[in-house]
Amino acid sequence: MKTLILTTAALALSAGAALAESHAQTVRLGTEGAYPPYNFLNDAGEVDGFEREVGDELCARAELTCEWVTNDWDSIIPNLVSGNYDTILAGMSITDERDEVIDFTQNYYPPAASAYAAPSEDVDLTGGVVSAQATTIQAGHVADSGAALLEFATPDEAVAAVRNGEADAIFADKDFLVPIVEASGGELVFVGDDVPLGGGLGVGLRESDGALRDTLDAAIQSMKDDGSLNELIVKWFGEDAQTFE
Repeated sequence: MKTLILTTAALALSAGAALAESHAQTVRLGTEGAYPPYNFLNDAGEVDGFEREVGDELCARAELTCEWVTNDWDSIIPNLVSGNYDTILAGMSITDERDEVIDFTQNYYPPAASAYAAPSEDVDLTGGVVSAQATTIQAGHVADSGAALLEFATPDEAVAAVRNGEADAIFADKDFLVPIVEASGGELVFVGDDVPLGGGLGVGLRESDGALRDTLDAAIQSMKDDGSLNELIVKWFGEDAQTFE
């Protein structure tokens, strides 16, 4: 079975090379640049993080010429659809709702836990005020939980709302919250159980870009097969991070 998968991936990668050769245009990779360690801007103002390394490797394996473009989260899907860039690599979970608007590759990061962080373990997660980044699956979960949802354009603003007392807790990807909680010196703690949401992170594309989707899909599969994707996950999220089997 593994041989079949590798053969399929090799054929699709060959198709990707042909795609790149016949279409000289640059593939623009859209990201937020504000969600470490998934993606962020480093001191040089360049896109950095887990998804920068994944995206660069996918482009190298598919022999695609790529460039990075940053865009605010709340308009990241509309600007993909309108053609401002060609893909989204921005910590975006695969969901049925999003899949009705855009297309996705297979996941390049497994379904991961979301979590609540608050100043105290006594916080009321279902009857209080919970902050989240707008238009995320975490915001949708809070809205359905019974808590009062307080949405913000960026995850940092959602964290700040808890620190200044606007919100009782924040709900976000646990991988995003771990370094914030650890660096808070006890000011913030995890509250309640982890919540699994979404189908993992996938590369978002326009529904009309099936050839590019297949090319990137094959590159992702090749990174899973040779273990390099797991290596990047451990590098950016630690030895306890969930990896692909």
